[in-house]
Amino acid sequence: MSEYWIIGLSSIGALFILIAAIGVVRMPDLYLRISVTTKAATLGIGLVLVAAAVYFNEFGIFSRVSAIILFMLLTAPVGAHMIGRASYFTGVKLWKHSKLDDLKGKYHPKSHELASDVENEKENESK
Repeated sequence: MSEYWIIGLSSIGALFILIAAIGVVRMPDLYLRISVTTKAATLGIGLVLVAAAVYFNEFGIFSRVSAIILFMLLTAPVGAHMIGRASYFTGVKLWKHSKLDDLKGKYHPKSHELASDVENEKENESK
């Protein structure tokens, strides 16, 4: 019975990794590519690791797989956010058909701090 779980989990995981790879090639801009790889690849790798834990059926392997998955879930979104933020500040353009740039005009161009925070500090200094 566990063979079916292993085959199912590893197949679904490989499918999500394939979707992430296709998304890297097909998405029109960096920001969408980051989104695809963060979500799909993290889920795919997690499922493949769970399949490996079920296959080996040992506590040591299970604990290592759990630690790896936890580490991936904690670091992948943060890393993607930092790459996206650095890309935005260095001037990587959005896709030409993007309808809305939520960050435009909200950051100070030199310090990259939120404009509202910079304005509040100036008001506090003048008082």
